Amino acid sequence: MYAIIETGGKQYRVTEGDVVAVEKLPQTEGEAVVFDRVVHVSTEQGVKIGQPYVEGCSVKATVLKHEKARKVMSIRYRPKKNVRRRRGHRQWYTLVKIDRIDLGESS
Repeated sequence: MYAIIETGGKQYRVTEGDVVAVEKLPQTEGEAVVFDRVVHVSTEQGVKIGQPYVEGCSVKATVLKHEKARKVMSIRYRPKKNVRRRRGHRQWYTLVKIDRIDLGESS
């Protein structure tokens, strides 16, 4: 079984037990997170596709830690004008462990 969730303006394909790096979340380390924007769920019984989200379905996860990604360098250069600018950026992200995919129904 897997689900596709939406968080931070991006979509992630997750299964139970996965560790996923998502855009930084406000929760602290060890705290539980519920992703209720589930776009797609695939089970043994079939596939559910949301319009835009699957009703009653959610994904429960635990925040492992907050980290920064590798540095991305941005360079601006104009030939023959002595214009050179270098700038680096490190984006924050949150590592979450997917605990369970809740379908929201008793079947």
